Amino acid sequence: MSCSSCSTVKDGQPRGCKNNGTCGTDGCNKLTVFDWLSNMSLPNGTKPFDCVEVRFKNSRKEFFRNTENLSLSIGDVVATEAQSGYDVGMVTLVGELVKVQMKRKKVDFKSDELPKVYRKASQGDIDKWQKCRDREEEIKKRAREIAIILDLQMKISDVEFQGDGSKATFYYTAEERVDFRQLIKDMAKAFGIRIEMRQIGYRQEAQRLGGIGSCGRELCCSTWLTDFRSVSTSAARYQQLSLNPQKLAGQCGKLKCCLNYELDTYLEALKDFPSTDTRLYTEKGIAFCQKTDIFKAILWFSYKDDPSNWHVLTKEQVKEILEKNKKKEKVASLEEYTVDNFVQKEEKVFENVVGQDSLTRFDRPKRSKNRNRKRNKSRGLSGNQKGNRKGNQGQNTNKGNNTKGKSNNKRRRPNNA
Repeated sequence: MSCSSCSTVKDGQPRGCKNNGTCGTDGCNKLTVFDWLSNMSLPNGTKPFDCVEVRFKNSRKEFFRNTENLSLSIGDVVATEAQSGYDVGMVTLVGELVKVQMKRKKVDFKSDELPKVYRKASQGDIDKWQKCRDREEEIKKRAREIAIILDLQMKISDVEFQGDGSKATFYYTAEERVDFRQLIKDMAKAFGIRIEMRQIGYRQEAQRLGGIGSCGRELCCSTWLTDFRSVSTSAARYQQLSLNPQKLAGQCGKLKCCLNYELDTYLEALKDFPSTDTRLYTEKGIAFCQKTDIFKAILWFSYKDDPSNWHVLTKEQVKEILEKNKKKEKVASLEEYTVDNFVQKEEKVFENVVGQDSLTRFDRPKRSKNRNRKRNKSRGLSGNQKGNRKGNQGQNTNKGNNTKGKSNNKRRRPNNA
């Protein structure tokens, strides 16, 4: 996959657009970091940072030390150190920003245990890596069939080959602990490679697979979201959303991460609101809060004896009544306050300042009956006149036929005589 500004090879693999550290449309890499220091030169006497960030399949990223002092740039395909053999990945970040990312992810950049970058990948390494990538879908399908035969309650969501093709990592999700020892034996025998099983959560699964959310955009977890905070149903309650699991759940089956985006704003706005447990004491009875509208700053109250009849009060009116209740003063009724809230407001008329035409300008207008009547009147004929005229024409034709018959008879008489 590559963006429109990338230079590509035959198989569609991006060489790197060199567009200031990242793709212009962010179509090549997921969760990329914009390298805003790429056009700046280092001060005299300072050495460039010797660590680089390398991205592998999907969003998996690791940090490697450039011990060979290779001239690496973003988009280069490199061969890196692995537990056994080597792996092939793409450089996504170089320079001082790598140090910032390592601190952010709590990776010690001074440690000697960091894996190394061996070399820039040759054409043979890239071809071998591409063949392994092409086998992943077939192997994933075969692994799922083996898991079904063994009756294992697990879902294999993705397969990732090592660059040299000697090892494959299977990512799976499961609700309970799974004994997959027999599964590893069967897959190693069927595929002839070393197998590693790695369990991930449902959100990590959605992050690796990607997709389109209900908002019409790509999933946040697969594009820019790096940390997964816990989302509870209280976030939906504070925002007064209906607790419908079909609407609140994302593609991962968990609550949507976007429920936390505006939660702080709602909590700050609710500080000025009376709590939902407030009671208003009136001479007519005790009133309870039924509903609140944060945007309009209004609350609905109903009496204890008449819960179906709701009365609208503003936030300031509720505070005023509560102040009187603290002084042990009762209000006559809630209707006195609700009358002021139903003042008719002038309707806003929006003008077309853009200059666009109406959307219904291409619709054909319906022809009315009155229009047809006016057209007939303009011609000087009404419906009755048309009928009379047709009747007269019929009578005239009959008369003509009769006269023709009489004339013929008169002509024949002299011959008979």
